[in-house]
Amino acid sequence: MDNVIKHILVPIDFSHNSKAALSYSSDFAGKFNAEIHLLYVIEPIIYAPDFSLGQITMPSVETGDLEKRAYEELQSLANSGIPSSIKSSVTVSIGKPFTEIIDYAKKLNIDLIIISSHGHSSVESILFGSTSEKVVRKAPCPVLTLREPLKGFDYKELL
Repeated sequence: MDNVIKHILVPIDFSHNSKAALSYSSDFAGKFNAEIHLLYVIEPIIYAPDFSLGQITMPSVETGDLEKRAYEELQSLANSGIPSSIKSSVTVSIGKPFTEIIDYAKKLNIDLIIISSHGHSSVESILFGSTSEKVVRKAPCPVLTLREPLKGFDYKELL
């Protein structure tokens, strides 16, 4: 029987929870001999200089530097968090996180997304929904959401 799960996408925001999702996905990928795709999304800065114009996105002069630093950090995380026996790739993109995650999953025919849920109930999450919630609703594949504490998994190994 062919492996049903060949490509696992793990969105990373460098939080403790997303690093825990990476550790969990490494174990998961090892069992299925699957490739792990790490994705970090840089969200554009939105300025509202004048209420009559509404919100406008301003390109950052430092976007190239930010992308380079994010890529280096993501590569470092992959090197330290994913065993060498597991194939992996890292990608940095710019846009709305949930949109970039969904587009990446469609484009690369991802079989499973493993994403951390921060469990916050902030006003922003109530009004607009969390990134993980939007990914669950719109993903083209199954989504495994992880939330602390994860049963049977020790987060202290990551510290």
